[in-house]
Amino acid sequence: MAAKKLYESFSKELIEEVHRWGSMKQTGVSLKYMMEFGSKPTPRNLLISSQFLHKELPMRIARRVIDLQTLPYGLSLKPAVLKVRDWYLDSFRDLRSFPDIKDENDELEFTKMINLVKVRHNNVVPMMALGVQQLKKDLHPKIDYKDLDEIHQFLDRFYMSRIGIRMLIGQHVALHDPNPPPDCVGYIHTKMSPLEVARDASEDARSICLREYGSAPKVNIYGDPNFTFPYVPTHLHLMVFELVKNSLRAVEERFVDSDKVPPPVRIIVADGLEDVTIKISDEGGGIPRSGLPKIFTYLYSTARNPLDEHSDLDTIDLATVSTLAGYGYGLPISRLYARYFGGDLQIISMEGYGTDAYLHLSRLGDSQEPLP
Repeated sequence: MAAKKLYESFSKELIEEVHRWGSMKQTGVSLKYMMEFGSKPTPRNLLISSQFLHKELPMRIARRVIDLQTLPYGLSLKPAVLKVRDWYLDSFRDLRSFPDIKDENDELEFTKMINLVKVRHNNVVPMMALGVQQLKKDLHPKIDYKDLDEIHQFLDRFYMSRIGIRMLIGQHVALHDPNPPPDCVGYIHTKMSPLEVARDASEDARSICLREYGSAPKVNIYGDPNFTFPYVPTHLHLMVFELVKNSLRAVEERFVDSDKVPPPVRIIVADGLEDVTIKISDEGGGIPRSGLPKIFTYLYSTARNPLDEHSDLDTIDLATVSTLAGYGYGLPISRLYARYFGGDLQIISMEGYGTDAYLHLSRLGDSQEPLP
């Protein structure tokens, strides 16, 4: 597939419009605001929400299109990246050609359309990962990963923005559910038990470990089972799943030829005034200090890669690779999810013993989205 330049394949008007919208000022929202606004999903509130998205989403998407055009090392011209760019351009066009939203019917039509936008972008992460794979294959093997800072920063911005776009669309669509689950406001669970989510995520991670290795260490969870706070359970599940999966793999591989019972992975949930912190500890042998900077890069993974660089873009089954298991994206993306609502993720390791991951979540929910 010959790489088409943006200017050749799309009208000049569209390109100018992308640049115009890409330079407008975006508006960040907080978890608290989404929760308060969404707690009364009246037709009037849904109308206000859709009018906000009608203006906000094209700005965010336009910025990503511009970003996708100017990547270093020829990454912009990789077939997988061009495909992602086309998805974003199609979505920009759909949003811009949608007329002003004046009444309930417009609002329902708009909601259908943005839900289709969300579905169109389902496979952006594996597709970008494929683009980076294609790039890595062409790069000189001796290239220093520090030289690829620009690509890391782009991917951080790109995925952070994607989390925000999907949260805004998903939240708006979910507010139309006629029978929302108890205590849920769209994607937000107002009384989420971090212990319960950690338990579910650990079970999921253990079942993957069992499938891969035939056995899985125990996971012990400590904390107050009655403690709840408002958060997005799917985000927390994704982060804990990723961290526990890494810990289980480390322990399994360290004790594979040992007669000893592998030590359990421990999860501790602590509720502070500002932060809820979840610590995940393993005795999987740790990470050497020289390797620590690499664990948050998108160009490094110790797991085998489920994306074969030679796959044909149209036949690749993205569903099978979307577990994030294996293309080295789990940690950097988990950290973005934590930061999206004002939290963070830190990894502290003792080589020769094990690793502790500290997942900090803002309990107050009042920090604005970080807008790249």
